[in-house]
Amino acid sequence: MTTITPLAIPDVLLITPRRHGDARGWFAETWSEKALTGTVAQTTFVQDNQAFSAQKGTLRGLHFQTAPNAQGKLIRALRGAIFDVAVDIRAGSATYGQWVSAELTAERGEQLWIPRGFAHAYCTITTDCEIFYKVDAPYAPGSEGGLAWDDPDLAIPWPLDGDPVMSGKDQVLPRLKDLGAVAF
Repeated sequence: MTTITPLAIPDVLLITPRRHGDARGWFAETWSEKALTGTVAQTTFVQDNQAFSAQKGTLRGLHFQTAPNAQGKLIRALRGAIFDVAVDIRAGSATYGQWVSAELTAERGEQLWIPRGFAHAYCTITTDCEIFYKVDAPYAPGSEGGLAWDDPDLAIPWPLDGDPVMSGKDQVLPRLKDLGAVAF
């Protein structure tokens, strides 16, 4: 049976599919509409994405997409481990500006459901990480936005030994207080 655990922001869910193992290895249903009824089962995924990061300490995010292309994401590690973060940026939300995190590992198979209205990032905590995620809206460059990974108002304790490996675009994202209203 799949285990579903709401995090401190209950809309963000840690989903751990049950693995059925024997001498050959194991099998798991990583997405099952039936198993996730009442949670993310109503989601229609339209795109699958896969990313590889060779270096430990690679940080991607904090990213989001606005309406009409806002995205919900179901993320998991295929190889290695990541520190995965979701920041609530839904205007009027009781948890606006708060964040939650989970460690996702290929070894244990956890997944994180991040609904629309959240900025998302992850930091690799092992080398050679391969990440897979399903999204419920396609990538739309005109709708993309982001937050500074090191925003002192968020104070996310990234598991880094020194500076992160990042894209130039991610290094110049605004702080939450400078973001303004965002529609999801």
